[in-house]
Amino acid sequence: MYDVVLLTLGSERDAPGGCGSGGACCGGAADTDTDTTSQAETDTGTTSQAETDTGTTSQAGGDSGHCATERPRVPVLACADALTERGARVETVTARSDAEIDAVLARLDGPARPDGLTWPDPDGKTRLVVATASDGQLRAVLRRLVRRYAPAPSRRPADLPGNRTLPDLPPVAVLPLDPARAGNQRDLAAQLGLPRDPAAVAGAVLDGTPRRLDLLRNDAGSVTLDGALLGAADDAGRPLQWRARVEVDDTILTDGDEPLLACAVANAGGYAALDDVTLLTAPDPADGQVEVAVAVPVVVRSALGRKRVRLEVRRARGRAVSVLPREGKVPYLDDGVEGELTRKRSWWVEPGAWAVWSS
Repeated sequence: MYDVVLLTLGSERDAPGGCGSGGACCGGAADTDTDTTSQAETDTGTTSQAETDTGTTSQAGGDSGHCATERPRVPVLACADALTERGARVETVTARSDAEIDAVLARLDGPARPDGLTWPDPDGKTRLVVATASDGQLRAVLRRLVRRYAPAPSRRPADLPGNRTLPDLPPVAVLPLDPARAGNQRDLAAQLGLPRDPAAVAGAVLDGTPRRLDLLRNDAGSVTLDGALLGAADDAGRPLQWRARVEVDDTILTDGDEPLLACAVANAGGYAALDDVTLLTAPDPADGQVEVAVAVPVVVRSALGRKRVRLEVRRARGRAVSVLPREGKVPYLDDGVEGELTRKRSWWVEPGAWAVWSS
């Protein structure tokens, strides 16, 4: 039978400096994110405090300066009971720092390799359930998995697929802690059709099969599971214009000389629509491609010579995308986590790199 770890990210405030950045999971102060994604080498790119993986949620009680003593939420306890009834050995862990997340992930390591790389165990008997109150929390765990298992370019092993920079990450089960939301802003579990009932999640862990999905990595050392939406609105909800050069493989969607209202970088469909405008047509988290769209306001004249603004949506699909802001800071949401883009950011697809337990 399996050992199952039920992992919850402990947090007190939905604030910068949470799990996945700087080692602080309580909404306290965190260092600028200099986390890298290789085992032996570092990137030159770092991210600002606003660009770190927070993915935290509010908890009742306590003050903003100290971690609250958190008890597992009801879905976690129910899932643990269901797993125990099936004979699994269950441990519940609340991680309040990257180091505590890493200690859980170390249980997924495989045997020592001749090349000295830390590698996941494809036949491991430990299974991981991540209890998430947001997609940002799930992303924080996946980011640490990438950090753990992605080899440095100089240590790339011969058994790594040519279209990947990291091995198949161990499957994780997702236990959503909040009800499914209706409308366009559905969480990733809802988009993927994953079970939300704790007993059904337990069944997927013990009886299900891994469903492999694409992962977006970026040159700031983080990952994207669902997608990113770049742009902002004023206090009245009107989109603000900004400029950036957006490229998808060899296709230039905009060269940065014209105004934009939004840009969506999609692995899945969380940002497929903006108000009543369809940005993305068919994002597929398992097709090995990233879908990108930009919304460009275009002035046109009617037959009577009157001017009106038409929103033109341009789309492209490919393996990689880059966004280079032309001026100022560009606000964005990435898997629901807020940030500001001040320099070029590139995302690329790692086909089938991560997996969820699916019934």
